[in-house]
Amino acid sequence: MISINRFSECEWVTLRLKVIRIVNGVPQQVGTATFTARHTMTLHAKSADWEEKFQLSKATTTGDGKGITVSVTATAGNGTSAKTHYGPHLLDTGSGGSVTYTTAPMRKGRINGKTQTRYAFQYTKPGHVPGSTNYPSATWRCDNYYGTSGCAMTDQPTAVSMVGIPWIDDGIRTLRARGGHYGDPNGGKPLHWMINTKQKNDNRRAVCGGRTAPPDMKRVGRTYCDEYPFASTYEGGTKLPASQRETTWVSPNENNTQGARITNWRRPMHVMDHDAFYVIV
Repeated sequence: MISINRFSECEWVTLRLKVIRIVNGVPQQVGTATFTARHTMTLHAKSADWEEKFQLSKATTTGDGKGITVSVTATAGNGTSAKTHYGPHLLDTGSGGSVTYTTAPMRKGRINGKTQTRYAFQYTKPGHVPGSTNYPSATWRCDNYYGTSGCAMTDQPTAVSMVGIPWIDDGIRTLRARGGHYGDPNGGKPLHWMINTKQKNDNRRAVCGGRTAPPDMKRVGRTYCDEYPFASTYEGGTKLPASQRETTWVSPNENNTQGARITNWRRPMHVMDHDAFYVIV
């Protein structure tokens, strides 16, 4: 079982071992050992180096299940190295260890690929067949997109708030009132951020291109066409049916406020291409 938020993971894994011995040239199961591994990993928004701790419970055994030695190795990738600090230890008692992660320097604008920690358990007991278990962590990624290196759990959606940006807030609320559900944290499907300037511009032209604010909007300074879903999403433009999108006339100042709000959300949350998110209104 894995429980995650944007910057941390708790993972519980129950490992069940079959103890095998060669008898007269034939492998035979002569016992079992069952234990639990618990991992706690906390990433950092302002650092690409971090530490993980893990605990192994005392094994419950049958037959020849006692006396098994376990060693643990964690590996990472895509610019991050992992060093495991553990044992080996007997599974007859509980034990704990840690993993330190170090990411190579990243230039500004760099986004490392998504990756996972890979855990490898090796089991040995004199006179018995060695064994192994492997499994991954949740998916994570490190970047220096805005000039501050950090890492995040990419499978956990985050949310940006449009509360207090009056006409943008109202436009999204109106869409949701008539059944638009994309980006709605209350049971809707998430949006997905897109880093593609050409496609963003194409999305914007598809819904706002060539349009001019009507006279009543101009009189109150609402001269900018604002689209939802945002042009910088994979759901932007005309990707969704008309019932799932809307445009609203807003003031240039309100549009600038929205842009700053999005940047100030993406930077600390490390929201990058294809990352899922919701919009709060």
